[in-house]
Amino acid sequence: MTIERRLLDWMLDSDPALRWRVERDLVGAPTEVWRATKAEVNTEGFGARLLAQQDSDGQWAGGAYFPGDFDFNGPDAAADAGQPYTATTWALFDLRELGVDAAMLAGTAELLAANSRWEYEDLPYWTGEVDCCINAFTLANGAWLGVDVSHNAQWFLDHRQPDGGWNCEWVEGSTRSSYHSTLNSLMGLLYYEMAIGGTEELRAARHGGEEYLLQRGLLHRLSTGEQVAPWATRFAYPFRWFYSVLSAADYFRSAALHDGSAPDPRLAEAMDLIRAARRPDGTWLQERRHPGRVWFEVDVPAGEASKWLTFYGSRVLEWWDGATGS
Repeated sequence: MTIERRLLDWMLDSDPALRWRVERDLVGAPTEVWRATKAEVNTEGFGARLLAQQDSDGQWAGGAYFPGDFDFNGPDAAADAGQPYTATTWALFDLRELGVDAAMLAGTAELLAANSRWEYEDLPYWTGEVDCCINAFTLANGAWLGVDVSHNAQWFLDHRQPDGGWNCEWVEGSTRSSYHSTLNSLMGLLYYEMAIGGTEELRAARHGGEEYLLQRGLLHRLSTGEQVAPWATRFAYPFRWFYSVLSAADYFRSAALHDGSAPDPRLAEAMDLIRAARRPDGTWLQERRHPGRVWFEVDVPAGEASKWLTFYGSRVLEWWDGATGS
């Protein structure tokens, strides 16, 4: 896929958190150029703004996964209120994704070990808890900050479903995998493997989880062949914990590049859907904003052209087309 210069310039006219990725992955800028831009994330724009929200005890918003003032019995917990994205785990997730250097958070891991407890059963922060997605975020965040989270990695081996993936509702008795839980678990395992090295057992588990999604073409029910749900083809940035074929395809790109493997042919339908969502001007539309409390917005409102989604859509199609000759 050829990306027009005007689109590249449009994406480059952005926060350094996006600009360095465009320079590295779409423009092919020299390493010293995109690394210099990435360093700006530490002191400018979204990265600097989020760093500034950290509390003296190492946390954000006074809580591990939920803000300290979250009312679990009030309007905060209403079905349409959404997940708050201001507390510690999401702040670390976002800082890591934006490209902030871990050195900017020196001492944070120790502060969290001393001061942060999970809302679930008051468990210590770095031990994780029982939710697959939360544990996946903690696994990646810990690896990023240099914490020994090998026990968190083992947790994923111990809690795989019989069909190969994961489900946050295992604790309620579920024995089938979930699209959302499986993708988030895979992302955490891949980040850990890339940062730490992993083990053959972890790699086998990751590949098994990938197979769960690939068998379903990234969007179908295995039993009926129907689309699993409308959210599979609804694109919104930030991705958060929600599944979509775009976020899944981006994961498979990262995994294939890490493994040194070719794209799996079973990604073809998902790639066609991503391509079909590309508008005539070459952009992708922000279809919604996931509800929930945030420190600040990093992308446009629903109904507008998204630079972030255009970056991810362009990057994954460029990889696919280049590898398959499409």
